[in-house]
Amino acid sequence: MSSLTYDLTLAGLSVGAAAALTGIGLIVTYRATGVLNFAHGAIAMLCAYLLRQLVVVWDVPLWAAAALVLLVVAPGFGLALERWVFRPLTLSGGDAPARTLVASIGVFVLLVGAAALLWGTGAQEDAPRLLPGEPWGQLAVVCAIGGAVWAVTRWTRFGGELRAVVDNRRLAVLGGIDADRVAAAGWAFGTFTAGLTGVLLAPYVRLDPYGLPLLVMEVVAVAVVAGMRRLGVAVGAALAIGVAQSQLTRLHPRGWAEPLVQAVGANLFVVALLVAALALPGVGGKGALPTAVTRPVRAAPREAWLVVGVLFLLPLGFAGSDLRTSIQVPALALILLSLVVVTGRAGQLALGQGAFAGLGALFASLLTTGSFPGLPQLPGLPALFLAVAMVAPLGLLTAAPAIRRHGLALALATFAVGVGVSRFVFAQPYAASGLTPSRPAGFADDRVFYVLELALLGGALAVVAGLRRGRTGRALAAVRDHEAGASAAGVGVPGLKVAVFVVGAGLAALGGGLLTFGLGSFDPSAYDPVRGLLWFAAVVVLGADSPFGALVGAGLLVGLDAGARGGVAALAVGALAVLLVRTLGHPLRRAAPGAALPTLPPKAADCPSRRGTRSHASQAPAALEQAFQTPAAGKPNQAPAAIEQRGPGRSPVTSGRPTATRRPPVLTATHLTVTYATRPVLQDISIRLPTGKITAVTGPNGAGKSTLFHCLAGTVRPDTGHVHLGPHDVTRLPAHARTRLGIARTFQQLVVFPSLTVAENIRIGAEQGHVRDPAATERMTRLFGLRAEQETPGLPTGTLRRVELARALAGAPHVLLLDEPTAGLDPAEVTALARLLKALAADGTAVLVVEHDLDLVAELADTVHVMAAGRIVSSGAPASVLDRTPERS
Repeated sequence: MSSLTYDLTLAGLSVGAAAALTGIGLIVTYRATGVLNFAHGAIAMLCAYLLRQLVVVWDVPLWAAAALVLLVVAPGFGLALERWVFRPLTLSGGDAPARTLVASIGVFVLLVGAAALLWGTGAQEDAPRLLPGEPWGQLAVVCAIGGAVWAVTRWTRFGGELRAVVDNRRLAVLGGIDADRVAAAGWAFGTFTAGLTGVLLAPYVRLDPYGLPLLVMEVVAVAVVAGMRRLGVAVGAALAIGVAQSQLTRLHPRGWAEPLVQAVGANLFVVALLVAALALPGVGGKGALPTAVTRPVRAAPREAWLVVGVLFLLPLGFAGSDLRTSIQVPALALILLSLVVVTGRAGQLALGQGAFAGLGALFASLLTTGSFPGLPQLPGLPALFLAVAMVAPLGLLTAAPAIRRHGLALALATFAVGVGVSRFVFAQPYAASGLTPSRPAGFADDRVFYVLELALLGGALAVVAGLRRGRTGRALAAVRDHEAGASAAGVGVPGLKVAVFVVGAGLAALGGGLLTFGLGSFDPSAYDPVRGLLWFAAVVVLGADSPFGALVGAGLLVGLDAGARGGVAALAVGALAVLLVRTLGHPLRRAAPGAALPTLPPKAADCPSRRGTRSHASQAPAALEQAFQTPAAGKPNQAPAAIEQRGPGRSPVTSGRPTATRRPPVLTATHLTVTYATRPVLQDISIRLPTGKITAVTGPNGAGKSTLFHCLAGTVRPDTGHVHLGPHDVTRLPAHARTRLGIARTFQQLVVFPSLTVAENIRIGAEQGHVRDPAATERMTRLFGLRAEQETPGLPTGTLRRVELARALAGAPHVLLLDEPTAGLDPAEVTALARLLKALAADGTAVLVVEHDLDLVAELADTVHVMAAGRIVSSGAPASVLDRTPERS
């Protein structure tokens, strides 16, 4: 091995060892608590600063300072975070994974702000070196720590407890395991490794509040590659990437490839992060943006808007530096508005909006200076609008992963895009060479330019308001509340996500372009991923779904940074973000307008039961049957009996369906096979749902009923076989497309959109369903005895079932798929539901019911299919089939 190769390998092993420590800490914390600690890099930075403060400034011996920082401060900080921040969030259930993610981002921003406030934003070059320059000491530390963790998790009682808590925390607690102790140990160890990483890296990299945290978070790729579980894979990946990155510095190709190879060679961990976040299966995919964070914010009163309007007009009377500072506020407000659209309204965890703001600023600067390849020099305004038009489609960079990822997986993907753009675009020489764009002609004066910004901000507010109202606003709210439910209601979720990310990228680009025009220069550091996390936290704190909050947030961020030492804004926003998700606990979320709805236990009706002994999961003030007969809006309701008397084609439920002489199309499935891993779940299933008949599917748990249901609804694609609606093959069509063709469904665990009223929930079905009937909403609310303007959170389960069924019927479907529709209903409500389903069948609707209640199936169904082990083992009339089932014998 040549001397150069040897030296580069040693350097790569040194970097890889630090990355391996980060991977070990992140994996242990995640396995013990289920939290991906986004604050890991900030904790590493804080410990590095503390060690420098003790050794360099206060002359404490290195060994004593290191022992204090690594063995006392770092683990103690982890214990404090677990006890006071993350434990309450974990115990709250529901959207806890997403809330812990937001909390960790808040801690990240808080620590960055605290470090900037205490030690300044400049880089420190004199960080003490804990281990010798050779990497062998670091490798020995990594091997020792990794081996110890592996041994503890494999061979000790604590390791067994750790695995139990990770698999099912509540079940582990019932088994006598102290889950809090396990989580506390995981946090203490995770922050210890973070501190050790920071201490080891600080002498070799730039020690500042922004650079080191971001550098540490870039190597989260090694933990993602390991699936957040396998320590050996994480360590091996870290060492391999470190050595490869070091060896790539030897390559010096000529021509166009040179800058690309140099960029990859300097940022191979970023490449790994992009691949891990965008190409590999997502980790922690469950969870959306917390409902406590995205709860619908009541519209700010006119007085508040008036006050903000006056405040935004005040700078017109300023001069000099005050006016120059104020110019930043409308531009930043546009960037925050992009987060309101993507994060607040659509509920997507978007951590990369800073990248689009920076691209808008960069493209506008290149266009006005004539430096954009292949394009001539343009005046200011055309350059700005062309930059926006060029950046907006780049929103697909985050929209593509958003289509198939959720929660933590989406957050990682968008963060990876932001980091990638920062490293491979903003950090390149052409972007950091002092671009000084000139302002648009006629707007060189600060005051006139500020008026231009206000005009563009007003237009953006109008766009955002349009996205929050009407059909589009309701569809976005449904996607935010429950994506699967929105798709089942007919909302084209993928297309809507793409549109939202494109609009968000355009708004961010507009704000970035105005910001760089206002300052007169392009500053790449103003759009780094750390700044993007600060903006995200600010929007969360001030109301993710509030344009008013975006305006206030822009003023506060600019004002705090301009009127105080650097870091005050980040410190305040981080502290408020942590307090927000910490204090908006489960009881408050239940009472909040956007609170999560009560959910039924899985398989609530798993055991066959008699209706007389059915569990009263909800205590409705009146049974469904009585509700049908309660006048609403001064008009008498149609009782189910009246529906039956109307005859086919005249039911108030389906009167929106166009009258036609031909029969509705029939839904058929032939030879369906579904295999999970190596286990067959469906084996050559064929089923037909006749028009005007009620078909029931029953069988024991694990028989494949739910999988068959999902194949028919479009949420599971079979390995083999076909699903037809009439002559059309719909096997490959997604759920929303099937809904628009006339296949509606409900959910076993009821799905009602909590941020929408009863009428708005039903209106989504009427707008997105098979038939768009403006009168359907009023007809459904009257038929089901519902109060149109009532908020859905806090309603009894029986009432929510009616809302869900009304939404499904509002689109006048040909086929209605019901997954255990009586779960949580009392006997009177079940009776009324049975009458309604019979009326629907009489009107020509094909109804499929997956149900365990054999008495109800016997009373309701025309045909019964009994499933077992993925096959239909018996079919026929209820009297001939059900008498042979074990439950009835």
